[in-house]
Amino acid sequence: MRRYQSLISVKTLAENLDNPAFRIVDCRFSLMNPDQGQKDYASGHIPGASYANLNTDLAAPISAGSGRHPLPDVATFVATLQRWGLSNDTQVVVYDDAGGGVASRLWWMLRWLGHRDVALLDGGFAAWMQADGVVSRQHTSLPVGSFSGSGASEMVWTVAQIEAWLAADSAFTLVDARAPTRFMGEHEPIDPVAGHVPGAVNLPFTDALHEDGTWRSADEIKACWAGIGEIPAETPWGVMCGSGVTACHLALSASIAGFSDPCLYVGSWSEWLQDSARSIVVENAHHTES
Repeated sequence: MRRYQSLISVKTLAENLDNPAFRIVDCRFSLMNPDQGQKDYASGHIPGASYANLNTDLAAPISAGSGRHPLPDVATFVATLQRWGLSNDTQVVVYDDAGGGVASRLWWMLRWLGHRDVALLDGGFAAWMQADGVVSRQHTSLPVGSFSGSGASEMVWTVAQIEAWLAADSAFTLVDARAPTRFMGEHEPIDPVAGHVPGAVNLPFTDALHEDGTWRSADEIKACWAGIGEIPAETPWGVMCGSGVTACHLALSASIAGFSDPCLYVGSWSEWLQDSARSIVVENAHHTES
């Protein structure tokens, strides 16, 4: 059986709806209305899909000093994957209604546990509906899976690592997935302060997408990455965003563009802001605030 590890088309998924090796996970979620994704799932989802809640399934509770979406405990997350019917030989398909901005978090987390047979549905639920895909309103109940795995700590950056590199003036590449207005310090709709981590560069995750939420070609995505300059192979590199969610979209686009897997700064901007001693770069003001 062919395996899918980046994107999967609506056509291919439709052809495999009855394939017992496939498991589908609906990741629709609204930061502004956390109950909306579950309601959308209940109103209609791809048949056989389980529902993943970003706040409770794909993240741990917020703690003092953490960002908005810390990684869950590995054992807890593995139990969640088993509840969704996943095993280590499962082909997983994830989707949302945000161009993959949320579902890519699950894509990355499965790779974090060593499971690479996971693909994002190109175009998400909108593309499925556009293609007259079948929709179910029944809650999916699957046999418990046998998934096992352990988190790869080398795929995760901590705030302490970044602070140490900055203090030592060490070379590293940190790519921020947020919108330019947030990155530059002009507007912040979610966190208390806009701006970015010193030394970070900006590549909005949406640059990899067409207006309809489908993905651009691999060559176009490579061109997007080329726009931020060279990423030295010999230095550490990672991705971030507001809370470690849409940064995973950058990890996926980097994979499509042929880069080595970046690390994820899970805490991201929402964690960086927790300590007022950390420097904040505000480009539109042409100065650095501390």
